[in-house]
This record gives sequence, C-alpha cells and structure tokens, in this order.
Amino acid sequence: MASDLEQLCSHVNEKIGNIKKTLSLRNCGQEPTLKTILNKIGDEIIVVNELLNKLELEIQYQEQTNSSLKLKGSDLDSEEPVKVEEPAPIKKPPKEQRSIKEMPFITCDEFNGIPAYMKSRLTYCKINEVIKEINKAVISKYKILHQPKKSMNSVARNLYHRFIDEETKDTKGHYFIVEADIKEFTTLKVDKKFHMLLNILRHCRRLSEVRGGGLTRYVIT
Repeated sequence: MASDLEQLCSHVNEKIGNIKKTLSLRNCGQEPTLKTILNKIGDEIIVVNELLNKLELEIQYQEQTNSSLKLKGSDLDSEEPVKVEEPAPIKKPPKEQRSIKEMPFITCDEFNGIPAYMKSRLTYCKINEVIKEINKAVISKYKILHQPKKSMNSVARNLYHRFIDEETKDTKGHYFIVEADIKEFTTLKVDKKFHMLLNILRHCRRLSEVRGGGLTRYVIT
C-alpha cells in the first residue's frame, strides 16, 4: 500500500511541475505554439485532479485498514490463553512372542526317496500326521519354558524343572523333546511303529538324536 501512495504522489508532483512550466509561458504572447501548450495545461489539470482523487481514496482505505487491524489486535489480546493438551503417554508395544521352531512336513519327493524297507506300509499322510503331533509337543513344551515363572501353576512348574534338567551342552540353543513329552502332550503311542517313524524322520533330516544320562533327546533340525 505504501508503494502505491508513493507512486501516486510521484505522478501528482510530475503533473504539477509540468503545469508550472507551462503557466510560466503565458506572459510570452499569443503565439500559436503557446496556445497549443496552454491547451495541454487543461489536460494536465484534469489528470492531476484524477490522481488527487485516487490519492484521497487510497489514504481513506489505509486509515480504515489500520483501524480494523487495531480492533483485531485488541480482540486477540482479550482471548483466553489456548490450553495445550499434553500428549497421551505412549503405550509400550507388547513384547513379541518368541517363535518356536517346528519340524517341516515331508514332501512327496522325499517320501518317494525313502527306502521301501524303512517305510514298510507307512503312507505319506501318516508320516506327516506324526510330524504334526511332534510339533504339538514341541510347541507345548517351549510355551511353558517361555512362560514367566510367576504365572505358572504347580503342574507347569514341575514340567519346567524337568525340561531344564533334561538340557545338556549339546542341546543348548536347539529345540528338542523326549518320549515323556510325546506322552504328555500328544495321543501318539510310543511303540515299535513310532520308532520306525523316527528312523524315517532321521533319514529325511528332520531330527537328530542326543543321548546321555539314560535319555534320548530328539532334536529338531
């Protein structure tokens, strides 16, 4: 806005200067060239008048704008201070459950590669059903091992201590079960047929055995 006023004032001063120069020639006579100049004076006066009107309107507009800004400033001062709400405390994400390694199922190609004397009458589906039950035992065992001790009942606590006693330096960092876990967590019968299945799983590199202390530990590989 200030630049507009300066520009208007500059135009006004320029036009007034032209008028003064032209009026100074009035006393020089009635020559035709001077008459032409005097005619231009009238045009300059009209332009100056228009510029003065614009200047007046611009001044009025600025005065109104300044007064409205002052009113807005007083309104802002009278407003109540804005209350800043404190952010809600960030909830800690729940601890991720530790994954438990499971035994992969036998593929058709692997089943076809098992020697006939080893699988006898055992079918592809039967072998994978046994793997499913073994995984059930592994998951049940290690859920107890991963459970906080304070939340354990007496049964879980007794199992926990047995699991710890069965560990050796060779099983450290590995998932394994024993025959007692098969009986505890599955409906499988630990008989001759079950041991035939274990031989197949060893052949397919699904498990290995760690013996010691009169106990056979079946390690998931």
